[in-house]
Amino acid sequence: MKVSVQAVAAWGKIAPSHSITAIMITDDQQTIVTGSQEGQICLWGLSSELKISSKEILFGHTASVTCLAKARE
Repeated sequence: MKVSVQAVAAWGKIAPSHSITAIMITDDQQTIVTGSQEGQICLWGLSSELKISSKEILFGHTASVTCLAKARE
């Protein structure tokens, strides 16, 4: 059974900037990954109706994310 959970982001009055510098889509075409000038990586869900929804935002890089690549199994 697949359970869908909506991502919730909590921060102050202003959301963090996310100036996209890199983009990748997974092989199953259900997730878009973006890297930003501010150093975050974001995961976005992509529905069969081409609707995009936020899934996760990952912080921690100290420099811009300028390239994304998938790992091999």
